[in-house]
Amino acid sequence: MPAPQWTVKDFTYRDSWWKNRAILMLNICLILPLLSSTLNGLDSSMINNLQILPGWREYFHQPQGMKLGLINCAHDIGILSATPFSPYVSDLLGRRATIFIGAAIMLAGVITQASAKTLHIFLGARVLLGLGMAFSINAAPLLISELSYPTHRGKMTSLYNSMWYSGSIISAWICLGSYDGAATSSWSWRVPSLVQAVIPVIQMVLIWFIPESPRFLMARGLESQAARVLAQCHSNGGDERNPLVSFEMAQIRHALNVEREFASGKSYLRCFSTPGNRQRMFTIIWITVFSQWSGNGLVSYYINTVLDGVGITQTRTKAAINGCLQIFNLASALVGMMMVDKLGRRKIFLISNIGMLIAFSMWTITTALFSQFKNVVAARATVLLIFIYFFFYDFAYTSMLVLYTLEILPYNIRAKGFAIMNITLYSTNAFNSLVNPVALNTIGWKYYLFYCGWLGLELVFVIVYIVETRAYTLEETAALFDGVKVRRGIVQRTGEAAMTLDRIPPYPELRDGPGTVQTSVSASRSNFEPQSEECAVAFVR
Repeated sequence: MPAPQWTVKDFTYRDSWWKNRAILMLNICLILPLLSSTLNGLDSSMINNLQILPGWREYFHQPQGMKLGLINCAHDIGILSATPFSPYVSDLLGRRATIFIGAAIMLAGVITQASAKTLHIFLGARVLLGLGMAFSINAAPLLISELSYPTHRGKMTSLYNSMWYSGSIISAWICLGSYDGAATSSWSWRVPSLVQAVIPVIQMVLIWFIPESPRFLMARGLESQAARVLAQCHSNGGDERNPLVSFEMAQIRHALNVEREFASGKSYLRCFSTPGNRQRMFTIIWITVFSQWSGNGLVSYYINTVLDGVGITQTRTKAAINGCLQIFNLASALVGMMMVDKLGRRKIFLISNIGMLIAFSMWTITTALFSQFKNVVAARATVLLIFIYFFFYDFAYTSMLVLYTLEILPYNIRAKGFAIMNITLYSTNAFNSLVNPVALNTIGWKYYLFYCGWLGLELVFVIVYIVETRAYTLEETAALFDGVKVRRGIVQRTGEAAMTLDRIPPYPELRDGPGTVQTSVSASRSNFEPQSEECAVAFVR
């Protein structure tokens, strides 16, 4: 008789999630790490919005060209400086402690930025903010993906990156309000800076009231604590003997054992130590590059210059367009988030890249028409095409960049692989910050032609390399890249585990310590342990 093919959905809650108190409370708790993305969007968009304000430009003597590029990339320099160290802190101290450290550093940066009297102090504050941000954005998505309810993980992790635009919206409209209230006063840019302090304070106060990642606890040998967290968050009533809790514990334990068998060491070289890991990192690095080099950086960081290029020069009009664009971006990213489990990851990437290529090509044409012939209709069409382009961009690259990266990384390299993603992201972003203003000032709309060609290459990459990961758990998805041998071993062993899952009445009584598993009196250790050491799930091929 063939072994049944169990999946995580066989054990999950089927009714509306808000009717399950455990899942409801878990999702409320996850708002706190989600705020890290909001703060990232608020901080990253701040300079773009401050450029529109006459008070900021006059206070710092109309920065342009390379000086403006340096101001824009100072935040990225800070992130790049701390990112190589952030995964070590995440893996050593835990996800919550790392978020707390990041929030504390960012609070110091906010105070310095809001009180800056010279450009040098302002630049230093931006670097300090970036240093804190590096720790926060490494740990927060890890906590979300590792703690989320299994059937919610895709949407919650997708929501994390989508929340970037909630911060961008706050930044855009706070700057517009401060312009209306303070005009050219220095308070027109100091007040938006002070608003950035709210989220770090909230996180520092409340972070210890939410659960730690069960996968982190398991990796540290704290199995009883991991079981309590899973029971508290994934089982209504906190029952550690719940089938879903036992299922997840067995799966995480097996995945950690397989990862130790196939890769050892704690350096970044571990991310490239096996063929599967090299394929993962190749895919992650390139989709991260695409997320920044698709033409989106032209508007995300230089909207003032882009709108000047099509004849829109009034400060309030620019601020209003930017504010509406951020709201539209958030809505577009949320549409992508809602579709990740319906359409699948690969199909969403394809729709996004095809749409971006068409919209950006048309955007290039209308910008060229206005530049060459001062065509007013073309200028208006450009604004519409910017919105259309960003719908397709946000549909995949906002909603799924973090989700897809964390899904395909196994636990033992998840923090470091995600750090490499962030290093790549902010390196390409810093390059954009330095090159884009110079290129726009030098060759104008012709610079857009480069991105048209690049978007074509992106589409080819997505067709060839993006693997579908829908409907898998974190451990299952990670195994997709490790070859037939690993997947076949999981199928054989977990088939046997699934056969006995219902026949063995007790679930393990777990105690802290590496590798400690003790069953209750009605089941022998020898009968249970072979199954608990294997993943309780089998791949359906």
